[in-house]
Amino acid sequence: MTLISPLDKLKIPIVGSPLFIISNPDLVIAQCKAGIVGSFPCLNAREEKGEPNMLESWLKKINEELDKFNQENPENPAAPYAVNHIVHKSNVRLEKDIDICAKWNAPIWITSLGARPEVNKVAHEVNGIVLHDVINNFFAKKAIDKGADGLVAVAAGAGGHAGTLSPFALIQEIREWFDGTLLLSGSIANGGAVLAAQAMGADLAYIGSAFIATNEANADQRYKEMITNSSADDIIYTNLFTGVHGNYLKGSIEAQGLDPHNLEISDNSKMNFSSGASKPKSWKEIWGSGQGISAVKSILPAKDLVKRINNEYQDAKNKLL
Repeated sequence: MTLISPLDKLKIPIVGSPLFIISNPDLVIAQCKAGIVGSFPCLNAREEKGEPNMLESWLKKINEELDKFNQENPENPAAPYAVNHIVHKSNVRLEKDIDICAKWNAPIWITSLGARPEVNKVAHEVNGIVLHDVINNFFAKKAIDKGADGLVAVAAGAGGHAGTLSPFALIQEIREWFDGTLLLSGSIANGGAVLAAQAMGADLAYIGSAFIATNEANADQRYKEMITNSSADDIIYTNLFTGVHGNYLKGSIEAQGLDPHNLEISDNSKMNFSSGASKPKSWKEIWGSGQGISAVKSILPAKDLVKRINNEYQDAKNKLL
């Protein structure tokens, strides 16, 4: 398996996944300084009246902060960052966001909900690499055929728009034909799981939900506390809220007066990312999460979470020696 630069520069084989609404420059910067890839969805940088160019402001801040850190820590530089593009046809911001990310030479581009050759082309023109998230082998082959450099295998148990396949099956099928960079997403929240992902054939782990309960995350305090108090049994898989199946905290569904075990089935044609969100406003407090959150016991700085996972990762490797 051959890693693609700039992923070679990581201290720990982890990419922090882009968290809708939650990921922001502070979290991304903290993750990168701690030695893992930090990422954010471009749609999180809302175009508001007072600041219509928020994505530009975010990228400027991230680049300047990381450049400064690297100058002060030449022997221990920060990891690169990633931008996430929702390439679904309803995202009317896509073309503009691509141009802004190209202007700032974003090093890693993560694409979701569709594979678009024109996006890959722009990323490559600025020496960026493209990772495309997929839920099965069919979409994996399509993504590579259309020019993606690597894949994020989104298996059962992942937060957000998760798939249904076992990580063992998904990684195995992709590795039968693909020897490029492969990430695994799905219930990874401790160092042992990171090592297990590598053992089954992935190059890196893709971790999201654990970072919701960090100081830097742009999440409601109640959301963070619910993460620390929940387990896999508290996760509900449904497509009601966005039109695409995903995993959500049962407690947040119940708080909106809904029966989490008797939810309607949504029409996926209703997906709409034109305003940066596909949920109705009445469901803005329906909170996503993966099944691995029982490993998250407290709210803490992102750097401390990375340190904890790294210690567990090293311990897990030592136990196998």
